[in-house]
Amino acid sequence: MKKLYGNKLTIFLFLLPALVLFISILIAPIFMSGYVSLFKLQGMNLSTREFVGFDNYRKLFNGGTYDIKVALKNAFLLAGLSVFIQLPLSLALALALGSGRKGERWFLSINFMPVLISAVIIGMLWSKLCNPSYGVMNYILDLLHIERPAGGLLANKNTILGAVFTPVLWQYVGYHMLLMYAGVKSVPPEYREAAMIDGASEAQVNRHIVLPFIKPIIKISVIFAVTGSLKSYDLIAVMIGDTGVYEKAYVPSISMQRYLFKFNQFGLGSAVATMLIVLCFIFALIIGFVFREKED
Repeated sequence: MKKLYGNKLTIFLFLLPALVLFISILIAPIFMSGYVSLFKLQGMNLSTREFVGFDNYRKLFNGGTYDIKVALKNAFLLAGLSVFIQLPLSLALALALGSGRKGERWFLSINFMPVLISAVIIGMLWSKLCNPSYGVMNYILDLLHIERPAGGLLANKNTILGAVFTPVLWQYVGYHMLLMYAGVKSVPPEYREAAMIDGASEAQVNRHIVLPFIKPIIKISVIFAVTGSLKSYDLIAVMIGDTGVYEKAYVPSISMQRYLFKFNQFGLGSAVATMLIVLCFIFALIIGFVFREKED
């Protein structure tokens, strides 16, 4: 066995299939997007390309068909809501269920169920809930004595972001809850028992023992929440449609899809894709730096 692991050629051959897939499916498309973003290109006929350098990126912020500044603002807003609303709610559920409450398996299953449902289906269901004619949300607004927005929640520029972002946040509460729940359950029980014997309350145990123990999982959840918000697409695309005020709820991925497949502007679409990749990478590095372990 030692001889096998010591043979570098054998190790390389075992890694080669996975390496080829990784490069061809992930790395190569990233570099191809970056390359195409430097050209004015109609469709994928590279013979008609015209080198424009970083002009495509300039057009995105000044005079593009879709205002990328609005899309980025919405994406950053969704990322902030995910970090400061979605994750605390997931953490609260994980701490509550991880303390050994009765029926925790049942509650876990119920809260995780939205993650298993297709985002397209959830988008369609929430669109029905927000329908101005028969949507349940209208009756909830009436019960709260809130005036119904003109045209409905999804057709009013003041309410469309809230109506769209709510199901996005709701769907993945269970996903992050399950990650944190696994971390909470991995805390050695003797730590809890020792703290309880010393007179610590459950809140103090969570703050001083559980949270530091699951810090790496919280970091992963924050990275997933931020990068997932930046590249969110399917559920939002289903709910907002393609006209009028719906541009107020655009996110970068929807702008990219419009440039690529509606206007056939592959240079601009690739510029949006490259920008998203860079932003996700930068935010992942920043979050990793914020959560870095202090060296002794």
